[in-house]
Order: sequence, then C-alpha cells, then structure tokens
Amino acid sequence: MLLNKTQIDKPDYKSEILRLKKELNATILAHYYQSDEIQDIADYIGDSLELARKAKATEASTIVFCGVHFMAETAKILNPDKLVLIPDLEAGCSLADSCPADSFTEFRKNNPQYLSITYINCTAAVKAASDIICTSSNAEKIVRQIPIETPILFAPDKNLGRYLMKVTGREMKLWDGACMVHEAFSEKKLLEVKHDHPQSKIIAHPECQENILAYADYIGSTSKLLTFIKEDSSESYIVVTEPGIIHQMKQIAPAKTFIPAPPLDDSCNCSECPYMKLNTLEKLYNCMLTKSPAINLSKELIDGSLKPLERMLSMS
Repeated sequence: MLLNKTQIDKPDYKSEILRLKKELNATILAHYYQSDEIQDIADYIGDSLELARKAKATEASTIVFCGVHFMAETAKILNPDKLVLIPDLEAGCSLADSCPADSFTEFRKNNPQYLSITYINCTAAVKAASDIICTSSNAEKIVRQIPIETPILFAPDKNLGRYLMKVTGREMKLWDGACMVHEAFSEKKLLEVKHDHPQSKIIAHPECQENILAYADYIGSTSKLLTFIKEDSSESYIVVTEPGIIHQMKQIAPAKTFIPAPPLDDSCNCSECPYMKLNTLEKLYNCMLTKSPAINLSKELIDGSLKPLERMLSMS
C-alpha cells in the first residue's frame, strides 16, 4: 500500500507527547470535558477544584493544561515561576465571558457591602476583584461558612447560585451569567428520554437551569457525579452535563449505561463545549514542541488573584 506524504510526515502524537513530557519535565492536566484521547494521555484528570490542587502541588517545571483559558490562568496564578502551556489559546469560556472584569470591578466598587464568592469559571482579573473563589465541588461548603449577617454576591453563574440558595437557604445577589452548554438542554427532550428509559436515573450538574434540575435524581459537580455513579446501585443514567465526562464514567463503571441528555437544537452538538473541544492531540503536541502558547500574567494580577484562590483552598 502506498502512503501519501501527509501520512508519512504525520508524527505519532502519543509517543511524541510522552517524549516531550519527559524532556520538559512536564505534567499534563486535563478536564473531564476534554476529548477521550486527551483524557487518556493526561497525568491527571479532574474538575476545576481537583486540577487546581494538582497544579498547586506539582513538582513538574512545566504544566500543560488541557482545558479552557481560565483554568490555565489558575494554574499560572498558583505557579507563577513555572511554564504553563495550553494547546489552544482560543479555548475560552462562555460563562467567563458573561462577567467582564470592568463591569464586575465597577459593581464591587459601588457595592462594597457585598462579600464576593466567585465561581472559578472567570478570568484572572475577575478573580483579583473577588473575596473568595469557589468551584461547584466546594461552593456549598464555602457559602455555609459565611456569617449570616454578611451579604453575598455570587458570580458569575446564576444557575449555580440559584441552586446554592435552594440547598443552603441563603439569600444571595446573583450575577446574570450562565454556561452556554448547561443552558442548552431541552426539558421536553429530557422527559422523552426518561420515558424511553424509565429505569435510568437523571444526574445533572448544578450549572443547569432550574427547570432541568427539578427532574434530577442527583445533582453534583463532575467529580461528585463520578463518585455517585460508582457507589449507586442503578444500572443506567441520563447524564445532564457536557458529555466528555461519560468517557470517565464508562471506565469507572463499564457495566453501566450512560445516556447523554439531548440539547434543544438537533442540528448541532450543543451539549458539547465548543471551547473544550478546540484542544486536540495535534495541538497538544505542537504546544509542547514549541513551548507555546504560554500563559503570561502580570505580577500584580497574580498577586491579586492568588489571595481569593488560597482562601478557597483553605476553606475546602
């Protein structure tokens, strides 16, 4: 069989990535929403909280972050002297985009009475203007530690904030932001899937809208969803979050069935995060080969955003 030039020139990305990892003394961190092939080559896979902890604890001199931009920024904030790479610099976040730093800073200046608990899905500049950072894994625990007389601003995810208000009974002012993926699930289609699979439990991420969460048998962060399906006795689940998590679910519980919840629009993969999926094995290889794109933040921004991140880690 004759090979064309593209086939001959194309490197074995997996073996080359492993070679470069040793050469760079690098660790590869990947979020659960990354593609299967990236998850399989990563040193650590986790949600935002787990990956922040891994980034803070690593002894590697280079961190390659397969996730979205705010996650790589967080790794840089926690490791200012290390090289932090991301396969695609355009891997942003619709939720982070819904909270511009200038608007957030202006609100905080005009409303100093509020303590700001800010979801980690935000830019470094927004973190620097916050009091405490949280993730979906530790948000409830952090909210419960704030004295009842202290008014809270929860930003930027209104859906997560609304869920926290329900489970804690705590009134909070909510920023009007949301994740495009978790707002794309269809209530009507979810009920149709449930009708077709009546024995399946519905498990959902708290970034989903309130009408979707009302049908959930279990609500939790990505890491908590994984723990739940491992320990729960059911054999089938309808998964209402970004479907990248299903790759790990199948590895944890290979005998169980996992059904991705359908989006509103049949013409697109709206339940997949388009930003997460920008990272590919080829881009991962290229970023390690060229040591770019790298995350660079000013010392002032790092110093300002480190305090609320460290406060999160100490409170969780």
